[in-house]
This record gives sequence, structure tokens and C-alpha cells, in this order.
Amino acid sequence: MRSSGSPRRGPGNRSGVPPSAGGTSPVLAVVLAAGGSTRMGRPKQLAELEGRPLLAHALAALDEAPVDRVVVALGGAAGEVLDRVGLGRAEPLVVEGWAAGMGHVLAATLAQAGEDWAAVVVLLGDQPLVPGRAVARLVEAWRGGAGPVVTATYGGRPGHPKLFDRRLLPDLLRLTGDAGARDLVAAHPEWVHRVEVGDLGSDADVDVEADLDRVGALLTNRRV
Repeated sequence: MRSSGSPRRGPGNRSGVPPSAGGTSPVLAVVLAAGGSTRMGRPKQLAELEGRPLLAHALAALDEAPVDRVVVALGGAAGEVLDRVGLGRAEPLVVEGWAAGMGHVLAATLAQAGEDWAAVVVLLGDQPLVPGRAVARLVEAWRGGAGPVVTATYGGRPGHPKLFDRRLLPDLLRLTGDAGARDLVAAHPEWVHRVEVGDLGSDADVDVEADLDRVGALLTNRRV
């Protein structure tokens, strides 16, 4: 019997793709942090937020998440990031051609990440307010049969992180450009299961200097 949390119809119904492995199968987390920070004018991965680099916040959240392996995709300023950011349990992967965009970076990362995973959770390195508990909700939904795409929502608005079942790997490996997996998800709304996480945090991102103050204020308010 299918979980009550899973979509009524998905690729397993329509195209003969096997159902999700779920259960206790391993989950990979990929943090995308390869951008050139052109809008900020300096490596935003290293921009300080409450005394530590921006990227460190995203990586620290995964210490509390039910994922088995963490890979961080680097590109622009990769050398500086490796020198100055403590990656914890995350494995760095420097992506060639990273300037081609987020889709290319994700595809290249998954192509090199090996095959020891049944689902991948994709996070953005410039979203420091996404907590590990948000990732946990997505993984829990997937283990219950949801998918093959599980997306976080904030007040009903889809955002990151996003989880993809391994059966979508061929589609993910074909990604190009800067849209990430957005076009793939938009083309198959019947694949998508939404999980509300807005009560846990925010997907506010940092693109320019002023965003650091805005996000810093949100961090302060969250603790009050």
C-alpha cells in the first residue's frame, strides 16, 4: 500500500520506473556553492555572518540532518574557500566549467559523486537559514513513499532544499545552464510532493552586501 503522503500518480505509475527505495537507503546531500558571486563582487561563500563564513552556516545545518554523506560543489574562489572554511564532514568537489551555471554544476557533481545513494537532497550554499530539521522533513516524506521529487515550501511557496529520488538520475545528469532542476520539476508537476517547512526557517538567500544585514536580522529574530 502506498503511503498516504505520496502523490497518487508519479513516474512509477506512468512510465514503469521502479518505486522509491525509501526505507533505510542512503541519502546524499549536495550543497551548491560554486558561483562566481558577480553581484556581490567578492566571494560570498566567505562573507562573514555572525562570525563565520556564509557557507559554514549551510554546512553546519547538515550536521543535524538525516543524511549519510555530504558533498559541497565548489567553483569560483574554490581555493580560498578550501583554505578558509571548515567543511566538517562535507567532501569538496571542484567543478570544472562551473561558470556554465547551476544545472551544469549539479549534473557534474552527481556524475562524480558515485552511486552509493538512493536520494539526493540539494541545498544552496547562500541560504544560511535553512535548518537541518527542514531536510529531515523532506527525507521523512521520501522514506514514506513521497516523490520522486520532494520540495520544501515556505508558506506554500516552493523553495530549497529539494530531494530527488535516484530514479531521476538520468534526467539530472542531463541538466545544463543556470536553471538547475527548475525546468525538470516544472515539466513534471505530478512528480512533486510538497512539504511545508516555513515554521522551521527561511530560504532567504544572500546575493548582495545588503542581504547580509537582512539575513543577520532574521537569524537574530529566530533566536528571540
